[in-house]
Amino acid sequence: MAIQYSEPLDRTFHALGDGTRRQIIAMLATKGACSASEIQQPFDVAQPTISKHLKVLETAGIVTREVEGRVHRFRLDAGPMDDATNWIGRHKAFWEGTLERLDAFVTTLEKMEDNR
Repeated sequence: MAIQYSEPLDRTFHALGDGTRRQIIAMLATKGACSASEIQQPFDVAQPTISKHLKVLETAGIVTREVEGRVHRFRLDAGPMDDATNWIGRHKAFWEGTLERLDAFVTTLEKMEDNR
């Protein structure tokens, strides 16, 4: 059964959730555009497996495909990862603020307890 995601952020996190796909992203970030066969070389997997990973990354918008004759070249597009970074940053700020307020509350309770 195929996983269906409707939100772009869901597709981004799904794509980033696999180590092989993160390695592919790192490769494209370092080397620039690569063909599917160039991407497959460092992995001990069959080409159809790499193609599936590339399709997930492409569906998430993290990579784009350019077709030059029979060669498919993939290029990194960091936009969806920027969206994920922004989402994480907002939630991190919320939780850090919540924990700071909790710490202040506990400190106040401790001081009240000491004054008894």
